[in-house]
Amino acid sequence: MRLIQSGILLASAASLLALGACGQHSKDAKPAAQASAEPIAATVNGTPISRRAVDMMVRESAASGRPDTPESRKALIDHLALQVLVSQEAVSKGLDKTPEVAEQIDAVRQSILANAYIRDFIKSNPVTDDALKAEYERVKATVTGTEYKARHILVEKESEARDIIAKLNKNPGAFDKLAMEKSKDQGSKDKGGDLGWFDPRRMVPEFGAALAKLQKGKFTEEPVKTQFGYHVILLEDTRPIEPPPLDEVKPQLTQQLQQQNVMKQLDALKAKAKIEIVADAPAAAPPAPASPPAK
Repeated sequence: MRLIQSGILLASAASLLALGACGQHSKDAKPAAQASAEPIAATVNGTPISRRAVDMMVRESAASGRPDTPESRKALIDHLALQVLVSQEAVSKGLDKTPEVAEQIDAVRQSILANAYIRDFIKSNPVTDDALKAEYERVKATVTGTEYKARHILVEKESEARDIIAKLNKNPGAFDKLAMEKSKDQGSKDKGGDLGWFDPRRMVPEFGAALAKLQKGKFTEEPVKTQFGYHVILLEDTRPIEPPPLDEVKPQLTQQLQQQNVMKQLDALKAKAKIEIVADAPAAAPPAPASPPAK
């Protein structure tokens, strides 16, 4: 059974740290000696980089497949230190006060707050076992169809497929041997062409259509042409598609219900809010080009 997994809005660690860097080097930032007792990983001109910030980015990297090693942590801290240093220079030049930069900082802040609200909502409104069971039963009722257990032999030319069919007509039990000798499907040839159990809807249409016409124990009497070549297909068995047990799909169902609950809450917030969109608002004028230097 295939369940659609919907992503839940969560701020990336990179965005969180980008905002943190903007705040760490502000005029109100406390030097390391005056900062809270939170462990720090480094300081840049007295501005601390917390270990929590480093750990957060390490987790973000780990989720992308990058290992957590002493070397990767050092490289990450070096990157953050450079980021803080450069952003300190930007503040010293007053760039944080420019309209464009200030708007970007505010946008990142709003994104972080919005995601914090959603995380808090999910935490405060956990999906109940009853809701999970009800959703499972609803999805389970939609699971229909038949699974097939089949073998195939894939060749490049139609003449090759017809030659294989002729040999099978003389000796139907030779299918496995012929698949190992002739098939160009590297995933199944060593298993005698065995494809295991599968939903034919996952196959290319021509393959699924030919399979649906076969009786158990029979093979296709004509080559089946697809984008991959020519197939000779043997149907071994069929069975109704059975949904996986609840425990197997519980994480996907939980995420799906969380997403639904979040969307309902967001719709409720929008319904109570006064949102006015100015459709015909003119675009901001581009900055004037710099004047050429006087000669």
